Amino acid sequence: MSDNLLQRSVTTSVARNLANTTKTAPKMMSITPRWLLSLLPWVQVEGGTYRVNRTKVELTKAQRIEIDVSQEVVTFNPEALRSVPLFSGLSTAITTRMASRFKTEEVSLGNKLVVEGEDGNKFFIIAQGQVEVLSKGVHGSDLRLALLTDGEYFGESDLVADRPSDVTVRTITPCILLTLSRKDLDAALKESPNQASEFSRAVTEHEELRSTVNRYGERNIDLVSGFAENVEIPETFVDYSAHPREYSLSAIQTVVRVHTRVSDLYNGPYNQLEEQMRLTIEGIKERQEWELVNNKKFGLIHSVDPAMRISTRYGAPTPDDLDDLLALVWKKPAFFLAHPKAIAAFERECTWRGVPPVTMNLFGTPVIMWRGVPLVPCDKLEMKSRYQSNQWFGTTSIVLLRVGEADQGVVGLHQAGIPGEIMPSLSARLMGLDSLGVASYLLTLYSSCAVLTDDALGVLENVEVGYYHDYELREHRGFENGLGI
Repeated sequence: MSDNLLQRSVTTSVARNLANTTKTAPKMMSITPRWLLSLLPWVQVEGGTYRVNRTKVELTKAQRIEIDVSQEVVTFNPEALRSVPLFSGLSTAITTRMASRFKTEEVSLGNKLVVEGEDGNKFFIIAQGQVEVLSKGVHGSDLRLALLTDGEYFGESDLVADRPSDVTVRTITPCILLTLSRKDLDAALKESPNQASEFSRAVTEHEELRSTVNRYGERNIDLVSGFAENVEIPETFVDYSAHPREYSLSAIQTVVRVHTRVSDLYNGPYNQLEEQMRLTIEGIKERQEWELVNNKKFGLIHSVDPAMRISTRYGAPTPDDLDDLLALVWKKPAFFLAHPKAIAAFERECTWRGVPPVTMNLFGTPVIMWRGVPLVPCDKLEMKSRYQSNQWFGTTSIVLLRVGEADQGVVGLHQAGIPGEIMPSLSARLMGLDSLGVASYLLTLYSSCAVLTDDALGVLENVEVGYYHDYELREHRGFENGLGI
């Protein structure tokens, strides 16, 4: 046998049996930075309930109409017509009669539905698609006033006003529309003279009410100003909402089970019970952030007022879209909240336009900013995709928040000091041992979220994250290098 093949010392594989290995604590890929939990100011809630008192809203706010599109049949609940402020005072009999007269229309891209200066005399509800509302500016250019999407509507005032339309509305995607003409409305109301007079009375009352409220629907505070003498000082008061919203703390719970044999014998170098608790708490915190974003009762996505919802112009999130969102939440905006894919899509649009956003450090991590407001990544903003196999492509939303009680913003709710507390509003309690020697620990986290005023929270909807730009320069260089790309 060759000397090179003779064993000359103890091999490393055998020597490892006498050595201590260096171990890490268990890692979990589902852990995220959870910046939303860190950035929200948390309010101590006594008694488990937080009541948000507001001033009384005299004028009904516009709500989106829920449309059911199934098997090429487009329907909606007649009661939903009361979501239109102009029709909020109508009876069920009238809304039912009106709903029966709506017609379904499919309109291609680029069609003008209403032309400025012409009589419209038609009410439109958007079942699917997007339309653009335009008006001539003082310099003769078409200026965009609004971008409307599914569930929104326009033209209701044309049904009751004998004047030319002051806007132009055109489709920017193929649309499915529900329409009601003045002719069809008049025919429906003529069937019952009492309902015709009721309709006119409800519209008149609405118009009178509009003159007494501000743009938020709150009653005007009567004031007098100036230098004139002998002017009677008006009397006024501020009314409160008779039914303020109350937020109850929501509970997230689970039971951690650890066998006493494991916790007794295998605690070096890491304590088994502590690691089980730590990883479970990480999962609870991840679920807490998801609830703050998506819970149907108090989550941010479901708490946005319809007036604070806008849609992207072209799908991909552009600087113009984020500027529009900033124009909605303009009173001390704190931060954007967006899916990492949405932030990447926004960065691509900035790169294409040659306006790369600046970067700041947030908790030691670089985060981009737009107009001085950070875009905070959060994977809890869910993606809507037609492909169930890949949930990282499709459309999502970008949220903008104002935070803090002092600024009438968004606040987190919790109750510190609960029995068995190991973190604020998070408790761990030993439930006991079973006959097999397994110890059970109940972990409970109480939290919620409250939006103090409607203008504290805005959302950019229909954000497409899968659009990429093709650059001519890249193609040119590719062919020069013989890459053929």
